[in-house]
Amino acid sequence: MDIVIIGLGPGDASLLTAEAKEVLDNAKEVYLRTRRHPAVSSLPTHLTVHSFDDLYEAEEEFSAVYEEITTQILKLAQRAEGVIYAVPGHPLVGEESVRRILALAEEGDLEVRIVVGVSFIDAALLPLGIDPLEGLQIVDATVLAGRLHPNLDPDLPALVGQLYSRRVAAEVKLTLMNLYPADHPVTILRQLGTPEAETDTSPLHELDHLKEVDHLTSLYVPPLPNPSSVSTFHDIVARLRAPGGCPWDREQTHQSLRPHLLEETYEVLKAIDEEDDVALREELGDLLLQIILHTQMAVEAGEFTLAQVLETIIAKIVRRHPHVFDGLEVADADEVLRNWQAIKRAEKPQGDKPLWGMPLSMPALTLAQRAQERAKREGLVSPTQEQLLAEIDRSLDRLREIKDEEKAASELGQLLFTLADLGRQLGVDAESALRIATIRFGETVAPPPSQREDAEDQNHSNE
Repeated sequence: MDIVIIGLGPGDASLLTAEAKEVLDNAKEVYLRTRRHPAVSSLPTHLTVHSFDDLYEAEEEFSAVYEEITTQILKLAQRAEGVIYAVPGHPLVGEESVRRILALAEEGDLEVRIVVGVSFIDAALLPLGIDPLEGLQIVDATVLAGRLHPNLDPDLPALVGQLYSRRVAAEVKLTLMNLYPADHPVTILRQLGTPEAETDTSPLHELDHLKEVDHLTSLYVPPLPNPSSVSTFHDIVARLRAPGGCPWDREQTHQSLRPHLLEETYEVLKAIDEEDDVALREELGDLLLQIILHTQMAVEAGEFTLAQVLETIIAKIVRRHPHVFDGLEVADADEVLRNWQAIKRAEKPQGDKPLWGMPLSMPALTLAQRAQERAKREGLVSPTQEQLLAEIDRSLDRLREIKDEEKAASELGQLLFTLADLGRQLGVDAESALRIATIRFGETVAPPPSQREDAEDQNHSNE
């Protein structure tokens, strides 16, 4: 046997497996990833014990530590007697050095024997009183700390391992708070697998202020109290569309839902315009319902899945943001937009009509401003504000003289296009500006006398 990797369990030596004890009793020496483990003090006294703790002091990054451990273990494996390497917990749970050793050992045709151990997951089940088959998610704290949004389903419980320092706890807290409310109760698990094991529940926002966060600390995050995940929502929509579901939902098609998609989009815009956060939360949900409905129809037709929708947009966003994901340096937002358009042109060549990759079904004023902005990015020279104002005056003069309806429509269209360009240069969204003006008009215009009387009569009857 070239390499034997032993799991020392989560803590107390009493949790060592019979196989692990047998290997250690018959061994002459063992290499430990770290001596910072409760079972180490109970190892057989005849063993020569080495550890790699000095590497943690010498290297700044854990990845460099694990790389050096792997190199040394593979070198030791070349000896006639091979090497025994022992790690905390289970060798295949949260052990980066073991993963590296297994990968390189296979390349080097080295034989590896894994001696399993009790993991921190097993030790956590009893104090938490949970069944992992009910959907327990397992995640490394260092992985969470490196993300801005957690890769977790909030409708399922999660167990976070290797919460080994207050700094990591602070970073994990910030990541989790992108999905969970600040007062969501979480449970700290300390000294798992030892007689000193204890749990402590507190609000998420206090996670990095708790005492004794160390290498034997884990975190349990219970599910949110109410269904809140995209997967749960998609399941509900699928049920609406399934046999025995809602007759109305089952009848819908992409075309029949088209006006609803447009209406919900405008409801979102209304909430944004009114700066109504409560309404915005609700309206974004209504818009998401439309997206999931369309996706579920595609699933039923065998066309694509929600995962494929997300795969496509994730790849696109990463590809079109090389300054964020690929180290490209940019000077400002204008350069970002130029890069975006260049990448987009490479993906979807537009031939000799570069403007018309846009959906022509969008509102006309928005379409005009998008076309003007894209023309600018394509290098076309835009009129100045003074030139636009002069053109507006000329257009108004022409409209005063035009009697033909078709010519008037053409001139009015050109005037609106010019006004949209002026709005763009002033930083005004023409569509929103016209909507606000229309709403203001509706609020200032009084109803005819007959309607006022009818309204007063209705109010009296209600009294």
